[in-house]
Amino acid sequence: MPIGHAKSSTLPEPILKIAEARHHDPFSVLGRHDKGDGSAVVRVFLPRAERVRINEGGIELSRIEGSDMFVWEGPAEQVKGNYRINWYDKQGNVHTQYDPYLFPAQLGDFDLHLFGEGRHWHAYRFLGAHERTVEGVAGFLFSVWAPSASRVSVVGEFNGWDGRVNPMRVRSGSGVWELFIPELEAGTLYKFEVRDQGGNVTVKIDPYGNAFQERPETACILQTPTRYQWTDDDWLRRRAESNWQQSAMSIYEVHLGSWRRDADGGFLGYRDLAEQLAEHCLDLGFTHVELLPITEHPLDASWGYQTTGYFAPSARFGTPDDFRYFVDHMHSRGIGVLLDWVPAHFPRDTTALARYDGTALYEHADPRQGEHRDWGTLIFNYGRHEVKNFLLSSALYWLSEFHIDGLRVDAVASMIYLDYSREDGEWIPNKYGGNENLDAVDFLRQLNTVTHEQHPGSLMIAEESTAWPQVSRPTYLGGLGFSMKWNMGWMHDTLAYMEKDPIYRHYHHDLLTFGLLYAFTENFVLPFSHDEVVHGKQSMLDKMPGDAWQKFASLRLLYTFMFSYPGKKLLFQGCEFAQGQEWNFDAEADWYLLEREQHLGIKQVVADLNRVYKELPALHEIDFDSAGFEWIDCHDSSQSVLSYLRKSKDGKNTVACAFNFTPVPRDNYRIGVPKAGFYREAINSDAGLYGGSNVGNRGGVEAEPIEWMGRPYSIPMALPPLAGVIMVLESEPESEPEPESEPKSEPALTDEQTAKSKAAAEPVGSGSADAGESPETVDAG
Repeated sequence: MPIGHAKSSTLPEPILKIAEARHHDPFSVLGRHDKGDGSAVVRVFLPRAERVRINEGGIELSRIEGSDMFVWEGPAEQVKGNYRINWYDKQGNVHTQYDPYLFPAQLGDFDLHLFGEGRHWHAYRFLGAHERTVEGVAGFLFSVWAPSASRVSVVGEFNGWDGRVNPMRVRSGSGVWELFIPELEAGTLYKFEVRDQGGNVTVKIDPYGNAFQERPETACILQTPTRYQWTDDDWLRRRAESNWQQSAMSIYEVHLGSWRRDADGGFLGYRDLAEQLAEHCLDLGFTHVELLPITEHPLDASWGYQTTGYFAPSARFGTPDDFRYFVDHMHSRGIGVLLDWVPAHFPRDTTALARYDGTALYEHADPRQGEHRDWGTLIFNYGRHEVKNFLLSSALYWLSEFHIDGLRVDAVASMIYLDYSREDGEWIPNKYGGNENLDAVDFLRQLNTVTHEQHPGSLMIAEESTAWPQVSRPTYLGGLGFSMKWNMGWMHDTLAYMEKDPIYRHYHHDLLTFGLLYAFTENFVLPFSHDEVVHGKQSMLDKMPGDAWQKFASLRLLYTFMFSYPGKKLLFQGCEFAQGQEWNFDAEADWYLLEREQHLGIKQVVADLNRVYKELPALHEIDFDSAGFEWIDCHDSSQSVLSYLRKSKDGKNTVACAFNFTPVPRDNYRIGVPKAGFYREAINSDAGLYGGSNVGNRGGVEAEPIEWMGRPYSIPMALPPLAGVIMVLESEPESEPEPESEPKSEPALTDEQTAKSKAAAEPVGSGSADAGESPETVDAG
């Protein structure tokens, strides 16, 4: 760093340290100091000044020879109060400013104490940069945590990005540095310049910054307190009172940068996106949107998952108030907003959190704990109070300041396992010798406890892909405390099954049935997310085998299966109209495909599935308990047919669902049902309206008093090819007819007896001409 006029051999050591920007306590040198004998000394350091005088009284300061330090010494009564400095630059321009080193420390000891203990839920309210009036003087208070730094300065447009001009004071014992700079205005760019103990200097972003320049620039932008007028009080009240577990929840996952673009291929703003996205969600019946991370990030190709600004909406799409409008507008249209949030790791960018004060501050020092090799990122040190406080405050910031309805926590598995994606010798066991990251577990439990207490009705959703128990169970029962967890097992098994040629599916029937063994161990979301349509995995449409007709039919079948299966729903953008290409983060979705009938058919079936899902209590009231689900027949592997019942909480809404995973129609396929009455065909994914072959049941079927599959009644269905049918009991007779034969009470069979019985018997519930055919001889085309 240049010293300017300084001649290091002649300057006193304190002056030299200021000139070389290495003084740990600038307030001991700069500003006004009483000498105790009725006199005072004033020192200011201004590298760009030619002359300096105190405005009040016109007192001229003298330059200390060989430096940019200006000093005055005289009677204390001549310089009182908050004086202003007039300084003249080389061009003769006059600049007037208050002396920042007149003002006392501003941060409260209690705030610093709570922060140091990791119990300050709203640390963003005092750390970072905040508009403040001190002793009648308006300005901004800057503060940053950097305990191992030897010096921290505020740099920006206002001081020529010169770290010598505005060094900060450190608050003893806390590691927090602060400085009040008068008369700065909103919109001003700033950063922190950090000198480590080895003398290395780096320029860093504000970890608590509320707004940033648009990439590739990285400076923070001073913000005034928002004046946005929210209109969603009623929404927040209803959210707090709602029973989300028994409500329909259909989530539309969106990457704002690639959902839609403007006419020139550029990003749409938050406000335009709000209008268009709300209309799209209402058109298709989605209840929520889930945004891939819009926390500020430097690299588009990271999709937002390599976050640098944990307290700032991305400037790609507008200002923080523009994003407030986005959320407010979605709420006004009855649509919840969820946000992907990434506390698992952060990028190595030297301008951001990595080695912030020259040490492993936010991360672990040991790469066996602190590096995520899969993503080339760094892992947070959850055992450090201040780091935990940083993340807790970030979560609460989005819920408090932007009225977000919930957070989807990314990569939870990588947080809770010390050996995640590591070989032996590449990780350090916990204190008990295990592979559990105990600090991360404690953090997640605290995160979920605090967010649920502070924001009733908000949701915390885990992307967790392992068998870790009780992810979505309360912390007081030993769980992690999440509201829900993505059902990755169901997703992988279902897609693996659907990708197989129908002629071979009967060999893999268990891929569809196994999920019910654990379906109610957690509160599950069924996700067909962005991760399944990128990196060579193909689009949802292209995952389906066969010709074009079979691909579209299979996709309609898959969605019908998902919307009737226990669990909340999630579908990524483009999947709702069968985009043919993989997702491209750098271009908008292929909306032109909606000019084609087959793609319109997919969109229509998704809209109708959402409608039926919300209308029928049986499909959403008991998603997380086995009381809401009952197999009709899970054994008909020879015909690749599944059937089950969904039931409502009061037992009045009964829905029968049947699925044919082959392209062979099943005429007169009989399934057992518990009640007599007319079963209306609520959804038939083979309907001509959707582009199907229109094999159906002419609106519905009357149950017959024929005992079948252990049930007193049955319905003979036309089961279309590669299709799902959802039948709802529309009306029951006043008196139910007697079944033709009473069910017999028999002792329960062992698993071995059941298997032998099934092997010897005709496929249960077939009732169709195709039941006896060998699957190998069926024409799958």
